[in-house]
Amino acid sequence: MTYKRQNMQAPPELKKIHPLGKAPLISVQAEGASEPLVLAESGLIIEYLIDHFGPTLSPKRWQDGKEDQVQGETEEWLRYRYLMHYAEGTLMPLLVTALLLNTIKAKSPFFIKPIANAIVGNIQSMYLNPNLEQNFSLLEDQVKSAPNGGGYLCGSKLTGADIMLSFPLGAAKGRSTFSKEKYPALWDYVDRLEAMDGFKNAVQKIIDVEGSYDPSL
Repeated sequence: MTYKRQNMQAPPELKKIHPLGKAPLISVQAEGASEPLVLAESGLIIEYLIDHFGPTLSPKRWQDGKEDQVQGETEEWLRYRYLMHYAEGTLMPLLVTALLLNTIKAKSPFFIKPIANAIVGNIQSMYLNPNLEQNFSLLEDQVKSAPNGGGYLCGSKLTGADIMLSFPLGAAKGRSTFSKEKYPALWDYVDRLEAMDGFKNAVQKIIDVEGSYDPSL
């Protein structure tokens, strides 16, 4: 079932499914189960789906001969687990902050706009912009240094981490929060994700429901 946002918020009906009334949500029900399992939070949803339906989207965990040992994990798997949490734990809060600050600048009443712009400008210059640059530099390096010839963040194959980061990076690219000139490898990486059939199919589903697709936050 599709629930449309109301004033950029999930509708009240979602609270019947999950107490926070937030999306995304999925429910799965195994054969013989009396009640469906409801999962919230993008990271958990993706990890659960990968564990049960798409194990190839998770890199090999252990180095040969180092199974279940401390520091026995592969570089690809460590990147994967880090970036799965990084997407919503670090990058998304910065992008949401950027969206809120831009909204304040755009919608402040005329008579307080100079004050609002000054406050927003200070937050952007002292906190937001340095942190965004630091994070985009990190991701630029992650793309460039990906193991096994690269192509994706964790190596030569698509993983759940790429899926998790496809939305915030697509939104940042759509709002020109980072540039191709300064972060060429990251820009090209997002272009590759957006050119994939799976991504295009997902966008089409959004268009079918909403009538349009806006990649920016």
